[in-house]
Formats: sequence, C-alpha cells, structure tokens
Amino acid sequence: MNPPEDRNVARAARLDTPTLSDALDKLGIVGQCHKIKPRDVNFRMAGRAWTLKYGPAAKPCGTVGDYIDDVPPGSVVVLDNNGRDDATVWGDILTEIAHRRGIAGTVINGINRDTHLCLSLGYPVFSIDNWMRTGKDRVQVEATGVPVNVGGARVAPGDILKGDTDGVVVIPKEHEDRVLEVAEEIEAAENHIREAARNGLRLDEARKQFKYHQLQTREAT
Repeated sequence: MNPPEDRNVARAARLDTPTLSDALDKLGIVGQCHKIKPRDVNFRMAGRAWTLKYGPAAKPCGTVGDYIDDVPPGSVVVLDNNGRDDATVWGDILTEIAHRRGIAGTVINGINRDTHLCLSLGYPVFSIDNWMRTGKDRVQVEATGVPVNVGGARVAPGDILKGDTDGVVVIPKEHEDRVLEVAEEIEAAENHIREAARNGLRLDEARKQFKYHQLQTREAT
C-alpha cells in the first residue's frame, strides 16, 4: 500500500532529529520526545501521527485495542501508556500487521515486547524500553484520535514525527512549514561549515562566517 505523497513528511524524512531539534529550540517549541529510543539504531521513520491513549485497567477490564486495521498506511502509530515500564502495549502481532499494511512506524510512551520481530522485519519501533509482560488486564484504551504525551512532548493527530538513531521529534502541524524551513536553513549552514573546514578554513572562522552560534538562538516573539 502506497500512501499519497506528503511533501512535508518527505522534507522531514530528509532531515535528522538533531537538526529538527535545533529548529524546534529556535522557535521555542517543545517537540523532543525524552528517552524515546529506537529498538535498533538503524531504524528511520517519518509520518503523521495516529494517536491512542491508555489508562489503568478497570474491572471488568477494557481492551488493549484492535485498532491496527484502521490506521492509514504511511502513518506513525503513537501510543501513550503514561510512560509505564511494567506492561507492554505493542507486540509481534501488531508489528506483523503494521509492517504488512505499510505503516511508517510506532512510537510508545511506554514499552514494547517481541522485539525480535521488529528487528527481523526492519519495522521501526521507538519506545522507552522493551520487556515481556503483557498489558492485558493491566491497561485499557481510553481514547483514540486525541492529543497525547510522549516523553514530555505533546503529539496531536496529524503532527509529523521523525525518528532516527538519536530518538524522536514531533513537529506540530500548525508550525510544520516554519520548523522545516528553519531546519533546512540550519542543515545548509552546517554543510557550508563542514565544506569550508575541509578546504582548510579554521573551524572557528568557518563557524563565524556561517553564524553557527546563532543557528539555535531563540527567535524573538
């Protein structure tokens, strides 16, 4: 399944998370998902958020969710389990179906299990950690399609998420054009600095020439 082309997702996919993080800092936007890491350092992911929020299980228990067939191809599944590290909300069945459906990846404010399958399929999973204990009868779905918290960053449905070796950033939909523009400017300046240094210019001079120390300076509001 090939999702329709999304120009801004493609732009985010070409950038790395450190550059996007610097752009978010410059614009005063909290979009860095603290402690959310790839289960494999080679995982790369970019797409728009499809969100789900979990809460503690009631009695009788609610479901942990059979939502995966409703997630559009190219989306990023974003699961907010309140940072819990004692109960999983993602495993091998979800990985297999998500991979087959062309979903871009999964981001969890919590943990996953069955890590071997996401590694063997190359399906990107970003989470706090992995552990084997099920979330069944421990957590339940509270809502889908709502803003959630992932590592201290707000993620709303339709926001862009980018993940790589260094973690995950979220780009709020209402600011995505400006964030991407600033990130591309930072990337271009840093490329100029590297090229100048390769050609023999001192690093301090190259940084001064291309205004390195102002690249992340907060813009006046």
